[in-house]
Amino acid sequence: MAVAELYAQYNRVWIPDPEEVWKSAEIAKDYREGDRVLRLLLEDGTELEYPVDPGSLPPLRNPDILVGENDLTALSYLHEPAVLHNLRIRFAESKLIYTYSGIILVAMNPYKQLPIYGDAIIHAYSGQNMGDMDPHIFAVAEEAYKQMARNNRNQSIIVSGESGAGKTVSARYAMRYFATVSKSSNNAHVEDKVLASNPITEAVGNAKTTRNDNSSRFGKYTEISFDERNQIIGANMRTYLLEKSRVVFQSENERNYHIFYQLCASAQQSEFKHLKLGSAEEFNYTRMGGNTVIEGVNDRADMVETQKTFALLGFKKDFQMDIFKILAAILHLGNVQVTTVGNERSSVSEDDSHLKVFCELLGLETSKVAQWLCNRKIVTSSETVVKPMTRPQAINARDALAKKIYAHLFDFIVEQINQALHFSGKQHTFIGVLDIYGFETFDVNSFEQFCINYANEKLQQQFNLHVFKLEQEEYMKEDIPWTLIDFYDNQPVIDLIEAKMGILELLDEECLLPHGTDENWLQKLYNNFVNKNSLFEKPRMSNSSFIIQHFADKVEYQCEGFLEKNRDTVYDMLVEILRASKFHLCAAFFQESPVPSSPFGAMITVKSAKQVIKPNTKHFRTTVGNKFRSSLYLLMETLNATTPHYVRCIKPNDEKMPFEFDSKRIVQQLRACGVLETIRISAQSYPSRWTYLEFYSRYGILMTQQELSLSDKKEVCKVVLHRLIQDSNQYQFGRTKIFFRAGQVAYLEKLRLDKLRQDCIMIQKHVRGWLQRRRFLRERQAALTIQRYFRGQQTVRKAITATALKEAWAAIILQKYCRGYLVRNLYQLIRVATITIQAHTRGFLARRRYRKLLQEHKAVILQKYARAWLARRRFQNIRRFVLNIQLTYRVQRLQKKLEDQNRENHGLVEKLTSLAALRVGDLEKVQKLEAELEKAATHRHNYEEKGRRYRDTVEERLSKLQKHNAELELQRERAEQMLQEKSEELKEKMDKLTRQLFDDVQKEEQQRLVLEKGFELKTQAYEKQIESLREEIKALKDERSQLHRQLEEGQVTSDSLKGEVARLSKQAKTISEFEKEIELLQAQKIDVEKHVQSQKREMRERMSEVTKQLLESYDIEDVRSRLSVEDLEHLNEDGELWFAYEGLKKATRVLESHFQSQKDCYEKEIEGLNFKVVHLSQEINHLQKLFREETDINESIRHEVTRLTSENMMIPDFKQQISELERQKQDLESRLKEQAEKMEGKLEEPFSHLNRIREEERMQGRTVEAQSEMHPEEKERLVGTIQEPHEVIRFPKKQPEAEEEVESILQQEASRLSLEKRDLEEELDMKDRMIRRLQDQVKTLTKTIEKANHVHLPSGSREYLGMLEYKKEDEGKLIQNLILDLKPRGVVVNMIPGLPAHILFMCVRYADSLNDANMLKSLMNSAINGIKHVVKEHFEDLEMLSFWLSNTCHFLNCLKQYSGEEEFMKYNSPQQNKNCLNNFDLTEYRQILSDVAIRIYHQFIIVMENNLQPIIVPGMLEYESLQGISGLKPTGFRKRSSSIDDTDAYTMTSILQQLSYFYSTMCQNGLDPEIVRQAVKQLFYLVGAVTLNSLLLRKDMCSCRKGMQIRCNISFLEEWLKDKNVQSSLAKETLEPLSQAAWLLQVKKTTDSDAKEIAQCCTSLSAVQIIKILNSYTPIDDFEKRVNPSFVRKVQALLNNRGDSSQLMLDTKYLFQVTFPFTASPHALEMTQIPSSFKLGFLRRL
Repeated sequence: MAVAELYAQYNRVWIPDPEEVWKSAEIAKDYREGDRVLRLLLEDGTELEYPVDPGSLPPLRNPDILVGENDLTALSYLHEPAVLHNLRIRFAESKLIYTYSGIILVAMNPYKQLPIYGDAIIHAYSGQNMGDMDPHIFAVAEEAYKQMARNNRNQSIIVSGESGAGKTVSARYAMRYFATVSKSSNNAHVEDKVLASNPITEAVGNAKTTRNDNSSRFGKYTEISFDERNQIIGANMRTYLLEKSRVVFQSENERNYHIFYQLCASAQQSEFKHLKLGSAEEFNYTRMGGNTVIEGVNDRADMVETQKTFALLGFKKDFQMDIFKILAAILHLGNVQVTTVGNERSSVSEDDSHLKVFCELLGLETSKVAQWLCNRKIVTSSETVVKPMTRPQAINARDALAKKIYAHLFDFIVEQINQALHFSGKQHTFIGVLDIYGFETFDVNSFEQFCINYANEKLQQQFNLHVFKLEQEEYMKEDIPWTLIDFYDNQPVIDLIEAKMGILELLDEECLLPHGTDENWLQKLYNNFVNKNSLFEKPRMSNSSFIIQHFADKVEYQCEGFLEKNRDTVYDMLVEILRASKFHLCAAFFQESPVPSSPFGAMITVKSAKQVIKPNTKHFRTTVGNKFRSSLYLLMETLNATTPHYVRCIKPNDEKMPFEFDSKRIVQQLRACGVLETIRISAQSYPSRWTYLEFYSRYGILMTQQELSLSDKKEVCKVVLHRLIQDSNQYQFGRTKIFFRAGQVAYLEKLRLDKLRQDCIMIQKHVRGWLQRRRFLRERQAALTIQRYFRGQQTVRKAITATALKEAWAAIILQKYCRGYLVRNLYQLIRVATITIQAHTRGFLARRRYRKLLQEHKAVILQKYARAWLARRRFQNIRRFVLNIQLTYRVQRLQKKLEDQNRENHGLVEKLTSLAALRVGDLEKVQKLEAELEKAATHRHNYEEKGRRYRDTVEERLSKLQKHNAELELQRERAEQMLQEKSEELKEKMDKLTRQLFDDVQKEEQQRLVLEKGFELKTQAYEKQIESLREEIKALKDERSQLHRQLEEGQVTSDSLKGEVARLSKQAKTISEFEKEIELLQAQKIDVEKHVQSQKREMRERMSEVTKQLLESYDIEDVRSRLSVEDLEHLNEDGELWFAYEGLKKATRVLESHFQSQKDCYEKEIEGLNFKVVHLSQEINHLQKLFREETDINESIRHEVTRLTSENMMIPDFKQQISELERQKQDLESRLKEQAEKMEGKLEEPFSHLNRIREEERMQGRTVEAQSEMHPEEKERLVGTIQEPHEVIRFPKKQPEAEEEVESILQQEASRLSLEKRDLEEELDMKDRMIRRLQDQVKTLTKTIEKANHVHLPSGSREYLGMLEYKKEDEGKLIQNLILDLKPRGVVVNMIPGLPAHILFMCVRYADSLNDANMLKSLMNSAINGIKHVVKEHFEDLEMLSFWLSNTCHFLNCLKQYSGEEEFMKYNSPQQNKNCLNNFDLTEYRQILSDVAIRIYHQFIIVMENNLQPIIVPGMLEYESLQGISGLKPTGFRKRSSSIDDTDAYTMTSILQQLSYFYSTMCQNGLDPEIVRQAVKQLFYLVGAVTLNSLLLRKDMCSCRKGMQIRCNISFLEEWLKDKNVQSSLAKETLEPLSQAAWLLQVKKTTDSDAKEIAQCCTSLSAVQIIKILNSYTPIDDFEKRVNPSFVRKVQALLNNRGDSSQLMLDTKYLFQVTFPFTASPHALEMTQIPSSFKLGFLRRL
């Protein structure tokens, strides 16, 4: 499409304007190529002929539908006036301060506090995509945080702008966002410390300027560090180019740094009195600007806040006071008076009070400071000269000293903050927030502006490269051919400043010269760059300045002061004095090797992403310019290694007026901050980008029916575009998007609008035609009616005269009488005929009706008799069938009992067999013991033989020793005598020891024999006990057989019952005797074990004594010395005493093992006997219980047998009758005879079968078991056998129709037999009634006998007390199984609500009944702690939380219901009132349980909200419940990337399904309905709050059609409430704010009455929310109108009187107060059953 076609009539363009920069005009006449003028119509109605050239047509204005977009790149025409107009609409009219421009967030300073920065807003933006919500600083922060977490890549947020544009606030909000969304789990409060660093740096680095009350006078890069969990672990700060000159000089209406005024405002406080400060007006450094107070700022309160933040960062009071000392010293230094002495000298009085305070605070010598403030030392190669200074020079030296001290203090504070925020762990990633000055140009620009603009040149270069890179990546991702885009490269300007022999290097070189001046340096610049570099210019009218062409604008710099500011020198003597200060902090500032100014120097290890020109580091390292260049190089290296995000702050006006839009100032800043450069780069290629789904939805109206029939939407878009835009160069098809060149979207919008306009005209044409046709037809019909009546009236008037009227009247009278006569005659004739016909007809009908009644009467009588006969026959058949089934059932039941009894008998036989086997085993063990005793005897004999041999050997050796001693007696008489005495003593002791050993062995043998005899006696006693038990078992068998005989004989008299009871009571007594005997046996066993143990102990003690005596009696060394080696060898042979001792030990161990095995065997036998006794007692009790039942059953069986016998007596008669029939059928064929014989056989089988049944009944009557399960096969067989005779009787009916005579005879005989059978059945009925009467009499007689004998048999139903008995040691198991291990899924379905709570309370009742306070307290504490533990472990499990919330509430209700308090007891039944607690008041535990329930409820709500919240906005806002009414608008850079369908999107159905799941979970777990209603109300509040909050933050959702969608979705929620019957929960009321917001979007918003209606109806919305919705209202089509700002002001004026909240967002974390209603449990405790799945078998119901 040609460009000229866009300049058609009614289109609008922008033309330059000196006031508004650009103004709009409408084209009054189509433009054609070659026209020199363009006819325009201005907005004020004036016409204008605007001169144009074909190559410079004025920029076109975007359609209104595209105005106010969130992203400037979504505009079809991308140029400066479009950007400016979009910002004006958003800022001035919609009161929206944030706008995207591609990757840039443009932030306009509103100069007003806005409610858009609360925690609710932070949570609303957390986790959202950047394009889904309205532009916001939080959206940029979220994007940076998300990319860091997702890609593990460092991020940077670059905030720039003019002074007063809001950079500091934006950076502060970004840091606050990170601190809020990345809360760490520890208690270090790192986030608070990071945020606390801002007030401190603002206090010492911010000041009031003419443009801003809180202007940052330094650049700051804050690096926030995160760990692997993306939580803040620390931070670090880097500062740039502090404005030190502000310390000593401020322009008019400006202030020094805030900290000085805060200190002066707090001077009168006691802690600051030693600083000797006063008000700010008293000090030169704080009063230069004239006004020391900022309106709305309380410096004293700010001082308190500063101290708090110091404390929060860990700075102690002493540290803070040191800082305040230095600050106070700077103020006092500024007040030091310098006086003139002559022309070349100046002096400072040592008595100057401020000088004394300055020296006192910093610990300096007053005389030296006074001297060197007015003198300087010049050191040459040959001598040192002291040169006095003039007063201006001295004042400059004083100010330089103040600036130096403050600069050191600022760096020191930053360093301490970094140390406070330092972290010990490893940094995983970081996000840097750069708050740096924007491009500046003033009337007088100096060194500071030069450095600032140099930094902005570097940042702009980095920004351009990043934008270029993103564009290239976008094209490559979409597979679109990449074409090189021309963009502004400012590398030449950067080279002019920082390259070799550039401006900065020449400045450093001039600073190196002793006599260097600004003029010399400027002259060098002129010589090097004028006419050689196009970016450098010399002003025409000045020789003291130069001009540099920056990327934003030309800036003229005054060279005065450049060298001094670059040197930043202080005279050496003053530095020496400060270095020698007694104040440690001051002395540390001026040490030889100070701390590096950049604390990041050692930490940054990143590498540059691109080649950066490194600074020259050979010379001039100490100049300010060199330092700034180095830090800027480090900054750029850091930024290039991160992913940058840009925030450009714009100052809307210089007067600081809220929401005032100054176009000139804004355009100037847009040009300077790079926004327009981004727009220009985008406009050169394909600025408009639509996804295929957006294009299809928006421009579906332009598609033909054939195109819409295609299934592939992507292909449809391509076909449509080829048809609409012939120039294929104007668009490109990507993988997921369509790229348009500038103006093409506007052209498509024009086509769409034209199409809509044509369709509207067509609709209007047909509607108006239809209305006109309907009106014409209505008028035509009215005209015809009028004409008809008018013409008729005229005709009547013409035809009628007087004579004609008389003749007509006479004729009418004659006709009347004549006609009357004729009619009367005809009537009479017809009447007579009619009466005659009626008479005959009525007679005929009456006779026929009579005959019919007579026939019906007779038929009724016949039917009565027939039906009665049929009913009797049917009744008798049914009764007989039922009786047969009953008989079969009872027979099977008795047979089953017999089988069970046989199995039990078999079990008893097996047990007896096992006892016999055990007996055999015992005998074998006894035999083994005897064999072992024989072995022990042989061992004893061997020991005796060895002892004798040992004695002989000893005697022989003693004799030898005597002989040997006799031979040596002459030589050593004394020695021989001593040896002889020793030998005799040894002999005596050995003999004594041997005898003692032999005696011990004999005693042990005797004890063993005694034990064996005792064991045999006990064995015999046990055998006797076994025999007695066997006899008892035999007696029980005999008694059981006797019972069988009694059952067979049928004696159910009271005497037999008494005898049986007496016999059973004797058995019970014998059982008690058995138990006593068993206890006696156990006691004997214990005595035997004790005796054996005591013997063992005595044996061990004796052996230890013998060993001890043996060792004590011998001097081992002496014996060895006197015995030879041979003797020692003989002594260690088999006859050694130690071997005997070992043998005794082994024998003792054998006896111990033998006794232990015997003890185990007897214990097993006793256990078996105990088990048998218990089993027998249970069997006897069972026999007692079933005795009566078996007697009754036996009696009923007898009656049934007799009845069946009597019934079967008829069968022989039937047989005889059949034989007679056979004799009559001798002439029939052999086949009939065979069938008759078979019939006889079938008749004999039932007889034998019935006899067998009777025998079985007798056998089954002997059974005593209660089980009575019927086997279906036997039942069917028995019924079949009983019914076979009847089949046989009816058999003749089944004969083939061979002969008609036989058939008739058989039918007659069968009818006769059936009649006889009915008579017999009636007789049987009478007998059955007699039998039932007798049975009733027997029952009553049995009951009377039982009452008379006071025999209380165990009843089937027991009365329970509603308690559960448990042991104290089982308490842990109870809590573990009932609370900790209980899983609600699968348990809840088939149990009463709150069953675990009822079980717990029944245990509480048991503890209460015992009056055991410790037991009750332990149980309650364990239960509460168990519930807390299980809730804590499953804090995200919805079902578990619901289950235990229900049980906690039920437990609480049980404690109230059974507390005994009247207010709760009135709901109880009398039985429940009996179950109340008797001994303890558990009110305290009720309160604890209530608190636990509240905590569970809140966690339950949180889990439901976490599951529901992600689907609320997609389902309520984004999903189209009403398909086709919403239209998508073009999106910008920050929007969807999906192509056609979003299949995983949540819908309204998803929300309803989630709510239904919550509701069913609560109902299944038995939650109280009131709690369910409260939970539903809380969830509906969340739905309404989240939806409304998202609506308030999404301008694209604020449209009339979206209001319709929301209202439809609300109706779905209301239907859900009605369907679940929870309308009374007040959940609907929580949706009222959202409902009113939807209504507000749909209502008319034009007139004053509309404004009043809005103010009256929107009562649930706050004024802030109403205004926000009105300002955000966005038309979807051109047919909708924007809300006029004047209308918004009217509504705002009407809402001013409201006293509602100023908060914009609803608090989604708000929880309604929960109440737990008391609901009395209808379940009786005594009826409560414990499921086996609970594993609580150790509990016993009382």
